[in-house]
Amino acid sequence: MGARPPGFADANAPAAGAEFTLLGVPFDATSSFRSGSRAAPNAMRDASWNFETFLMEHEIDLTDMAIHDCGNLEDFARPEDMLEAVKEAVTGILRNSSFPIVMGGEHSLTPAVVSALKQNGVGGPDGFAVIVLDAHMDFRDQYLNMPLSHACASRRTSELVGSESIVPIGVRSVSREEMEEIRDDMGDRFRFITADEVRRDGMAASVKRAQKLVGKDRLYLSLDIDCLDPAYAPGTGTPEPFGLTPLDVREAIGILAPQLVGFDIVEIAPAYDSGNTAALGARLVREVMAAVHASRHSAIGERGIG
Repeated sequence: MGARPPGFADANAPAAGAEFTLLGVPFDATSSFRSGSRAAPNAMRDASWNFETFLMEHEIDLTDMAIHDCGNLEDFARPEDMLEAVKEAVTGILRNSSFPIVMGGEHSLTPAVVSALKQNGVGGPDGFAVIVLDAHMDFRDQYLNMPLSHACASRRTSELVGSESIVPIGVRSVSREEMEEIRDDMGDRFRFITADEVRRDGMAASVKRAQKLVGKDRLYLSLDIDCLDPAYAPGTGTPEPFGLTPLDVREAIGILAPQLVGFDIVEIAPAYDSGNTAALGARLVREVMAAVHASRHSAIGERGIG
């Protein structure tokens, strides 16, 4: 890893024994419209100091959690090198029995995190499924002659967990070729939920539908910030109108938290706004930690332990 930047607020615990471990991946070499997401991990760290340590919705104070920030990976030139480094780093986090939170960078990192989870037996014999909040389908086999492009993230991830075990939510942008392949060749194995369906049915119903579709007890959540309408998150590389709201995303996190085995947040490009998107990203990282921590302690209470 390169030189460690100032850490995420309240991430003061050592690696050993940390409940949550944050990892920055400043990589945007396959960005296809607006680059700059390599600056996002540090921008989210900077923004994290804006917030109170206490999260009133959960009655939880982050200072009561063991959170470790292991800094950034180096800024690689090739996606192959980035993916190998992410996989190695996440494997180290899992060996410490810590919950990995990976801050991109671009969406091309997600398959490496999923690969590390899978190879380390996360989810047990039944494995785990992947929920993706994203404006884009990201199901191309390659883009600009790059099979490891951020535009291929869900395709590469589906090859790891099975196309029936991944569901993107919030989709409103897809190429004709992707849609034709999904309809003609994938049958009902690859399912997705559009932003219009979320607006019609509500986020809670949409998330519960995704949970039912994948049928797994354990879930990994990948959050591409462009799932949000650019009115809320303009600082992204590929903004797409008619999207989700921050409250939609927070609701999804709250529903999924008891099942989560890891989380990534990607595609924030801080140069394209005045810092609001990075602040939202930092707040969503905090939300994941609080919701997961609360769900774990609720489960302990229900079992009568402690």
